[in-house]
Amino acid sequence: MKKKTIWGLCLASALAAGTAGWLWWGNRAVMVHTIEVTDQRLPQEFEGFRIAHISDLHNEVFGSENRELLTLLAGTKPDIIVITGDLVDSRHTDVNAALEFARGAVEIAPVYYVPGNHESRLPEEFWMLEQCLEKMGVNVLRGERTLLTREGAAVALIGVDDPTFQDKNSANWPGIVEEELGRLREEGLYSILLIHRPELLESYARAGMNLVFSGHAHGGQVRIPFVGGVIAPNQGFFPKYDGGLYTLGDTQMVVSRGLGNSLVPLRVNNRPEIVLAELHGG
Repeated sequence: MKKKTIWGLCLASALAAGTAGWLWWGNRAVMVHTIEVTDQRLPQEFEGFRIAHISDLHNEVFGSENRELLTLLAGTKPDIIVITGDLVDSRHTDVNAALEFARGAVEIAPVYYVPGNHESRLPEEFWMLEQCLEKMGVNVLRGERTLLTREGAAVALIGVDDPTFQDKNSANWPGIVEEELGRLREEGLYSILLIHRPELLESYARAGMNLVFSGHAHGGQVRIPFVGGVIAPNQGFFPKYDGGLYTLGDTQMVVSRGLGNSLVPLRVNNRPEIVLAELHGG
């Protein structure tokens, strides 16, 4: 075999190994993404309030019993932890990874959870998951409002099911969500909404939500520098809401790129993330 051929094969093998290593690292190396949210309507007592945001775990495991993920989460020193759906994956129905994560998370800070579209596909498994989460001390919010209090002040934390629990027809989702939020919103209280999908931002804004946490988009799965995500569920190609902070009128929305994968098993240039939202009154 000629030397040029040998060198060519060696170079190709090195490139292939390097690419494989980069892809593996990009799918396993969880990052913490800090986002500052500024809103003059936030009660001054909540200045500096820290919300760790988890979304779309999809049964993924980072370290034994998710210890790598939990160690990073604890390092954010959150006041609360919010989980915006798809803890489990409807194609892999074992809920143990989700429960292991939740068991560790409640030891870090109060945890609030809403289900996503994958939970809606697993009625029996989700019933068991919900019961176990509540026994662990996770606050499962399904069409409910609770109050977060700090130094005598309060904000409303609202949790709503993914609309697929009620109707699989996407044309009906805005009406379902707006009706639910109209029932739950309390005039005069700063309102934080937990809900799985970001593409309904207009509905959240019409309902008067101040701050929204969502996921579902998986960061667009493949990210192109200076362009963003390539494709996301229910948004199609080059999604408008793929990750980060967005504003529509008086409503701000934090979208997590998530942690796990589902139908597409690989992320490209799109590391799994914990979002840490720091609230400021401006």
